[in-house]
Amino acid sequence: MNEKPTESPILRISSLETDRPTEFCLQPDAGARKSIAVELDLLALRKLRFQGTVAPVGDADWLLTAELGATVVQPCVLTLKPVTTRLDVPVSRRFVAGFAPVTTDEEEETEMPEDDSIEPLGREIDLFAVMTEALSLALPLYPRAAEAELEETTFSEPGTEPMKDEDLRPFAGLASLRDKLDKNGE
Repeated sequence: MNEKPTESPILRISSLETDRPTEFCLQPDAGARKSIAVELDLLALRKLRFQGTVAPVGDADWLLTAELGATVVQPCVLTLKPVTTRLDVPVSRRFVAGFAPVTTDEEEETEMPEDDSIEPLGREIDLFAVMTEALSLALPLYPRAAEAELEETTFSEPGTEPMKDEDLRPFAGLASLRDKLDKNGE
């Protein structure tokens, strides 16, 4: 029996089938994509699709596996020109009943589990929130236009030779030392 995947962004745990996976497919409209773009500081979010399944695991846990596809436009970190990037990433979350992050009384810190795909299971799974978080994590941190180059800037006091980026590299002087040793060793 092949049913149409749900398009609802909220899956109520009590309504999910416990003997088979529940398929879903979210494709936000232009207004929703614009809201996400504003939230994530994007210039544009041209396409967005989040498709997968939520399947029962054990007695009370659920496993979400999905593919996130998106076309995002971000400003170049050097020129601020628009940079378009296509993203296709797998997404996996395990919703665990009774899961609570460990907190210490002394410093109000939360200890994160080693498996960062584990989430506490509530009464529902918000697919829209999972999709937005996955998109946020998949975005390039430093988008760069193809023609963008970082120019070298030099500063110095009058009468001194300016330092260049090459001079600041820890092993830059070793090359010249090697060349001097090679000349003396000939």
